[in-house]
Parts: sequence; structure tokens; C-alpha cells
Amino acid sequence: MKQNLLVLILTITSLVVKAQSFEWISSTQGNTWKQSTIKLSKKSSTEPIVSVTGNESIVTFKAWGTCFNELGWDALNLLYGSQQDTILSKLFSNNGDLRFTMGRFSMNANDYARDWYSCDEVDGDFQLKYFNIDRDKTTLIPYIKAAMKYNPKLTFWISPWSPPSWMKINHYYSVLSNKDYNKLDPKLDYLLFEDKHNKNDKVFPKRLAVNDYLIQDPRYLKTYANYFCKFISAYKEIGIPITMVMFQNEAWSYTPYPGCAWTPKGVIRFNTEYLAPIMKELHPNVDIYLGTINTNRFDFIDEVLSDPRMTKSIKGVGFQWEGGQILPKLREKYPQYRYVQTESECGWGSFDWKAAEHTFQLINHYLGNGCEEYTFWNAILSDNGVSGWGWNQNSLIRIDSKTRTATYMPEYYAVKHYTHYISPKTKIIATNNDKSSQLSTMIAINPQGKFIVLAGNFNEESKELTIKLGEKYLNVSLPSHSLNTFEMR
Repeated sequence: MKQNLLVLILTITSLVVKAQSFEWISSTQGNTWKQSTIKLSKKSSTEPIVSVTGNESIVTFKAWGTCFNELGWDALNLLYGSQQDTILSKLFSNNGDLRFTMGRFSMNANDYARDWYSCDEVDGDFQLKYFNIDRDKTTLIPYIKAAMKYNPKLTFWISPWSPPSWMKINHYYSVLSNKDYNKLDPKLDYLLFEDKHNKNDKVFPKRLAVNDYLIQDPRYLKTYANYFCKFISAYKEIGIPITMVMFQNEAWSYTPYPGCAWTPKGVIRFNTEYLAPIMKELHPNVDIYLGTINTNRFDFIDEVLSDPRMTKSIKGVGFQWEGGQILPKLREKYPQYRYVQTESECGWGSFDWKAAEHTFQLINHYLGNGCEEYTFWNAILSDNGVSGWGWNQNSLIRIDSKTRTATYMPEYYAVKHYTHYISPKTKIIATNNDKSSQLSTMIAINPQGKFIVLAGNFNEESKELTIKLGEKYLNVSLPSHSLNTFEMR
């Protein structure tokens, strides 16, 4: 093992010494994917922002992925067949633009479903006699199968947004009422907090739920765990492999669209006493991760992970939104787990260059803090990207419903700067995500032993950048508001 490591280090050092140039791909607003060549130098022009020898390591990257949602399928079907094929090839082919190898989809409806549904809305069906995936066969499954034509080896992971409504204390798919977007009785909102005090403006959410919205009676808990297993089995039968599950999407977003609130005790109880045992029995090859964590309340997540039963029940932890803020601290305290990013931030339907810069920084943050997988939200939406519950969101590709044409949005190119070059088994070795200087850099080594450098300049003016690679220097002037990838030739 030591000999192999020594050979790798010597090989990398040799490549750096011999390599005289990098391919430079740069994107700015209105001028994306501009390609040129830049040579390495023996001297630095400025103080190096990052210095590496090649034997550093943060994480070995595994997979890029995206989510499959009903409204994405509807948007794709606005296009003609050849246009659909072009997009799916760019997203999923091994030689395409983004090269996704992983997909995420929801068990039951999410906020980008056409409307609410679950796989069993028959009240009291503890035997799950009426469980079915008939709705998915008309939407999600055709979408997934279309993608699998371009990558038959796609793997998938799932999480629910909400259990079936009859399993919840408010007997409704959402957590909170909203007169414009759901029909939940506002009187039931009190179940969430039971008071109007103890707000904390420095954290998200400002107040935590005091009740588990999944009914904590053993019959319901056992049935819901069985529900996960039936869902995995149903998809396995049609050739869609689910390799990972998480118990809940954003348990700390108290939403008017499908959602479910949980307490620490409820999270621990369901995962350790019900979900993990039945999964081990029926689907031992499917991993359970704790997620998706979207709260920056370290004490809450620490309470869950510190329970010794969790170590035996979960393999890793997944983060999105505010959860990313506590990722470094949690990874330091719990190095035994694997870490993944679960949903890239979707913004508010701006579809602009600022959103691209934000996504570029997010990827740097998550990979730089040890996440070995990264999942994007909607790859495809139509028009303003509005959900069935009134939230306008960004997507990588935007479909105009009137002209039936597709536009590749700025975020598409931000993502391509990473996914086109950071392939599975690439080692992330160093990052610098300095908000004060508005520069974002990452150094990686691909499976062929070659350096890849990613750099974003989010300033109003160009910035000089120096990175030390072994004994040589990459000196470059980054254009203002630019996204850049440098690949060793």
C-alpha cells in the first residue's frame, strides 16, 4: 500500500515537472466556455493562494446527480423528440456535458410534483394492501427510463417530503396552512409550536417543532418503515436501482407544500428502531443516511448523531441549504460517517449569472468539506420555474412553453465547469473559498494523475491568481465575474 502511494506521488510530481501547459476554459456572462492554453511558470507572479504537492487529500469524489420531478418531465415533453434526446444526452451520457451518474427522486409527491399524491392514501391501511406506484408509472418512471437510455448504470436515492396524509397528526400533506396553496385548517398550525415564543433570529428555523408530525404509535412507525421497503422493491422490479434512502427531506422546513416536522427523539426512534432493522432484513444493500439536513442548529443534529444507536443504523449524513453551515463542525466531530450534499440551492427563479456564481461557490464549499456526492435540484423546468405551490425556482435548462425551445442557463455552465472534469474517483486535495477576496479555488487530481484547477472570480475587476503545483506555478489573470477550469494537458 505504501509503495503504491509512493508511486502515485512520484507520478504526480513527474507530471507537474513535465507539464508545461493547461487547457483553460473560462465563462463570463454572455461568453461561456471560451477555451485557450496557459503555460506553467517557474516563478510566482503573486503570493500563491493555494500550494499543493499532490499528496494532500480531502475526499475522493464519487458522483454527480440531479433530481427527477414531475414538472421537469412535463417541461421536457414540451420539446420535440430530437430536442429531448439532445438534452438527455448532454445531462447523462458518459461523454456529454454534465455526465450525471446518479439520480434522486421523492417517495410520494414533493413540491415539484403536479399536485399531492402518495402511494397509499387509504386511511388505516397498516397492511399496505393498497400500496402502488401507479402514479409514478405515468411521470417519474418514464423520465428516469429516458435518462437511463443514455446511462444504463445510473443509480438512485430517495427521500420522502411527506408520509401519506393519514399517518400524520394533522392528517394533511403539508405542515402549515396557506390559504393560497393548500386547504389545511389553520387551527391545526398550533400543533407545530404550541406557543408563539422562543424565537431565535440567528438560526434556521427560528423555532423548532415540538411535535413529530408522523404519528409515533408503533403501528404507524412500523407501517411507514415497511412502506420504504415496498417502494424500493417496486422500483427494483422495473429495473431502477435505489442504493440509498434518507428518512425525510428538510425536516426543518415547515412548509405549505408536502413536508413533515420531526423532533430529535422522533428522528432517532424511527431510524434506529424501525427503518434500520427492516432495511437490514429486506434490503441489506441499500444504505441509510441521515438527511436531508437543512438546519444550522448544530445542537439538534448533534443530539441525534450522539445517540450510539445511530452509528449502527446509518452510514452517512446528507446536507443542503442551511445544513451546509454546520457540515465542517459535524464532520470533524463524527469522522466515522460519509458525507454527501443532497440538493443544490434553487434560488428564486432569477436564472441569472449571480445564481451561477453562487452555485460555483456552493460546490467548492461542499466538496472542500468532504462531500463525496453532489445532487442538483431541477435540471429542467419551463418558463418561470414555478412550483405547484407558488415558488419560482432556477433550473439548469429552461424551456419556453410558447416557442418550445430550450435555453442553457448560466448555472448550467457553472455546473459543467465542475462535472465535465471532476469525474468519479477524482481526489479533491485543496480548496480556498475566501468570501473577503471574492475568489473561489479548488485543486483536484483526476484518476489519470493530472491536476485540475477550478477558480471563480466574483469581483467587479479582474484578479491576479497564483497557485503552486509542486515546484511550478499557475499564474493567471481571472476576468471579472468569471468561472474557470484549468486541466493539465
